[in-house]
Amino acid sequence: MKTLKNWAFGLCLCGTVGLLGTSLSACGAQGGNTGAVKADTVEADGGNAVIEAIMSRRSIRKYTDQPVEREKLETIVQCGINAPSGMNQQPWQVRVVDDADYINGLTDIYKKANPKAAEEEGFKNMFRNATAVIFIGSPKNGGGQFDCGLLGENMVLAAQSLGLGTCFLGGPVRFMLDNEECAPYVERLQFPEDYALLYAIAVGYPDESPEAKPRDAAKVKFVE
Repeated sequence: MKTLKNWAFGLCLCGTVGLLGTSLSACGAQGGNTGAVKADTVEADGGNAVIEAIMSRRSIRKYTDQPVEREKLETIVQCGINAPSGMNQQPWQVRVVDDADYINGLTDIYKKANPKAAEEEGFKNMFRNATAVIFIGSPKNGGGQFDCGLLGENMVLAAQSLGLGTCFLGGPVRFMLDNEECAPYVERLQFPEDYALLYAIAVGYPDESPEAKPRDAAKVKFVE
């Protein structure tokens, strides 16, 4: 269990690295730029919707109160489960929560344990105030974590294309797994016995527009 929790925070970025690296390679080949670049300085040639979604995606940590439509959530998870996986094993379990009572119940436990965090301006819930959260489970034996990263990347890009913001969450998941009072909420996710909660994705309508952070394109090289 400790291994899974240690992986949860960083693992979910693996899909981002792979896809973003690919897009930067293509842009570097066309533009000849080998230095650090910002994601929003690279334009998609011919209005390619996939590249535009990749290059415009940001981690959103502020959301409005507007609920996310179920139709959009269904589209997001459908895109997620169509991610590639080794031998098509699909080693993931996906749970979508847009129930305010569930989110607020967990948040009450979080506020009791972290009173100072709850005092932050604008704080509404422990999931960056998102109105929906997607929980991802993977096998307890440690397998499937790479595939779960690909699953998550598909979902955040689909959300971006639908005008929604997302953020990969490791801290709230660690809290849920470490705090005994959260156990009933984890159980409500109804993962199979051989699966465990790996990470979560906040989903909602953005209440901020963060600037792109630099990407080091010099780390990408073509091998001749």
